[in-house]
Amino acid sequence: MNDNLIKSPDRVKDHGEVFTPKRIVNLMLDQPEIQAKINDLTATFFEPSAGEGAFLVELLKRKLKVARDKSTSASTFNTKSLLALSTLYGIELLEDNVEMLVMNMITTFNLEYSHIITTDFRAKVNRHVLDSAKVIIQANMVQGNTLEKVSADGSPIIFSEWKPEAGNNVQRTEYTFEAIIDQSGPTGTVQGATEEMDLFADTGYFDDSKKEESKMKQYALCSWASIYKQKIA
Repeated sequence: MNDNLIKSPDRVKDHGEVFTPKRIVNLMLDQPEIQAKINDLTATFFEPSAGEGAFLVELLKRKLKVARDKSTSASTFNTKSLLALSTLYGIELLEDNVEMLVMNMITTFNLEYSHIITTDFRAKVNRHVLDSAKVIIQANMVQGNTLEKVSADGSPIIFSEWKPEAGNNVQRTEYTFEAIIDQSGPTGTVQGATEEMDLFADTGYFDDSKKEESKMKQYALCSWASIYKQKIA
């Protein structure tokens, strides 16, 4: 991850790009109201200007530790680690930053998950978990313009909801970012730099009529570790 505050003066001038130092990231995420959300594995976080992932990578590390602490077995951790990951969303305008963001998130998940599963649970790394994590990250980290709610090619930004279901299953459903924003809003902020957002829950967004209007694609119900198959219903 880029340790410098800027990549070039031109990028600052053209895009206002300035990276947040790690100590500031930690200071913001250490705030009690944010800690409470980190400790809730289902609480979603949204970073509207994600850069290379300074906030999201640290959030992922912290949430995986919570997943570890709330797991009683390797099997439980496999599920909870993917649940924790699925709650992190980001949009970034610049292509090279998005590439680094995705790479940093995948690398961080692979390293942290592998360390915890082998050290704390004395179990083998589940390859399907790593493959499913990659799918989640690629779906949740998007290149686009947050203010205009469009992706790099001008099409609507699409995010996936990963809804836990009975039997350690998950239901993935796609929605446009615009539809999500129209139905909900921020429930907490970290100094205006990163935003904890209850993207999908408790907004009335899932009333049947609204759900049918905004639904983009429906995936088949599956186990968390089978997300990588991306089966369509």
